[in-house]
Amino acid sequence: MAAYRGAGGLRNLFLLVTGAQLFRIDGVKSVFFGPDFITITKTDSHMEWKVIKPDVFATIMDFFTSGLPVVNEDAAPRADTAPSDDDDEVVAIIKELLDTRIRPTVQEDGGDVLYRGFENGIVKLQLQGSCTSCPSSIVTLKSGIQNMLQFYVPEVEGVEQVKDGVEAEELNQQTHKGLPAILRYVFQVTLP
Repeated sequence: MAAYRGAGGLRNLFLLVTGAQLFRIDGVKSVFFGPDFITITKTDSHMEWKVIKPDVFATIMDFFTSGLPVVNEDAAPRADTAPSDDDDEVVAIIKELLDTRIRPTVQEDGGDVLYRGFENGIVKLQLQGSCTSCPSSIVTLKSGIQNMLQFYVPEVEGVEQVKDGVEAEELNQQTHKGLPAILRYVFQVTLP
């Protein structure tokens, strides 16, 4: 799914424009901006990377040459794992493990994992980026994440993947259709 996050300002405008330009490339299914990576997913397995790779690289390099920082050091901490007064000790430990041990590993593979809740011994997580379309995402969720959480937090009985109310594919289609019009109107950016 397309994700544009961080503090406001010119950098986010460039990310928004860069995301819209990446969606214009034939064969791009989804765009995910991580804290220090971009994940591009192809529309299908028959589309070869060598066909879309030059356009993807050129679009990303245009952002790099803008002179804006690639990583936003001043971005607010992740809201999903930010400590809350409502968190009990178990939830606080789960959130800390997600931030310090699990999320960095998942991000190395171009994805991310968001905390969505803990009830009746089940940790609810949302996978993002390359993790959403990867055939081994269930293995990552069950063998990797679940095993680690159960090792450190005995109260964890399992891990369950949750999805947004809007399916990622539907969101991508809406974003792909709507962004050029929004950008033309708000920022006077010319996109076909």
